[in-house]
Amino acid sequence: MQTAEATGRTGLAESTTTSTLGSALKPRQLTMMGLGSAIGAGLFIGSGAGIQAAGPAVLLSYLVAGTLIILVMWALGEMAAANPTSGAFSVYTSRALGPVAGATVGWLWWIQLVVVIAAEALGAAGLLATVFPALPVWLMALLFVAVLTAVNLTRVKNFGEFEFWFALLKVAAIVGFLAVGAALLFGWIPGIPSPGLVHFGGGSFAPHGFAGIATALFVVVFAFGGTEIVSVAAAETRDPARSVGKAVRTVVWRILVFYVGSIFIIAAVVPAGSAGLKSPFAAVLDAAGMPGAATAITLVAVVALLSALNANLYGASRMVYSLAERGEAPRALASLTKSQVPAAAVLASVAFGIVATVLEIVFPDQVLPILLNIVGSTCLMVWGSALLSQLVLRRRADRDGVDLPLRMAGFPWLTAVGLVILAAIFAVGLVGEDSRPQLLSTFALVAVLAAGSALRRRAAVAKVAADA
Repeated sequence: MQTAEATGRTGLAESTTTSTLGSALKPRQLTMMGLGSAIGAGLFIGSGAGIQAAGPAVLLSYLVAGTLIILVMWALGEMAAANPTSGAFSVYTSRALGPVAGATVGWLWWIQLVVVIAAEALGAAGLLATVFPALPVWLMALLFVAVLTAVNLTRVKNFGEFEFWFALLKVAAIVGFLAVGAALLFGWIPGIPSPGLVHFGGGSFAPHGFAGIATALFVVVFAFGGTEIVSVAAAETRDPARSVGKAVRTVVWRILVFYVGSIFIIAAVVPAGSAGLKSPFAAVLDAAGMPGAATAITLVAVVALLSALNANLYGASRMVYSLAERGEAPRALASLTKSQVPAAAVLASVAFGIVATVLEIVFPDQVLPILLNIVGSTCLMVWGSALLSQLVLRRRADRDGVDLPLRMAGFPWLTAVGLVILAAIFAVGLVGEDSRPQLLSTFALVAVLAAGSALRRRAAVAKVAADA
């Protein structure tokens, strides 16, 4: 039986559930939140960039990144089921590798999300403008941010239901897209010949060789970023141990089916050098003789981006709330409304997104590319911290005989496989000319955040000593 002493030593099963946040999210909402965060710009827009970089060989990039995210989600699921907390991997890293590492990971993920919030607002507004050109992009972007901020300021139960239907709509649309794409490839659409797999043969499969696959790998990794939000939302979910296990299993296979299936169809139908890859889903539907459906899928893409924005704003607010609770952020960000919502954390998270959106409007194509280049590989650092933390904390739990509600199979070998894949991605990234600046920028950001956390902690210790 697990003793209190053993629990305190392991850290993995030590309870830090933030009871003040409540537990109103339902398992189905948790699952859809994971989908809502991951199926957004990366699939509806970024997939075209991946195919342009690697051709149909981008599927290899998805295979590598998909394997990695499965292992990361299993590791996070084990830790979140044992210790549901809004700080999630930041808290786990703190326990496994020290408070400075934990704070660094938390701030790194928060910065990633607030930058992505701006990108998704502008991306959704830009897509909507292709259907309704009279709508100003800047106005729509700010309107989207304002509406979803209001949603995040309501009870988490209402937010969860909103996100559930948001995500369900785009999942239904992707299923419909897969059905149309399959009919096109099998030649079942009257009057339209099947393109077959001509783009998968010869030099067309990997037109830019290994370099193209490596470049696409970072596009794919960015697309999968955000899936880890499930571990954050576990703190506000009923029966977290059971809910997290179910969410991890369903989110992983659904994302892989939707991503790999969609990419396969797009790569088979649209050539790697086609201008249609700027809107890849619409290009496939146009090829299927369904121009009206292309407009519909563009609107669904807008919903997908807004759903991801909604989920990312939730995740960012909960992470900075957790940092504030641990003394790693201004204490005011840990305040709650009567509805058990961290309103100050929500507003702080959205403020950066609004500023970035305005700056991008004033200086088109200058602000967001720089910000996205800095945070583009931050998810790799977060995933690495999750795998390392699970390796350390699981060993402690096994050593002390702690009974965990959810255990990652194949430990420690599968965790090690995840770390090897991650190391290989970093190595490939440092060699590639396009990805190297992104990685180096992320490393610099990590160093600044770690130094800031260390100095803050040193100042706090000095203050305590002086007061004594």
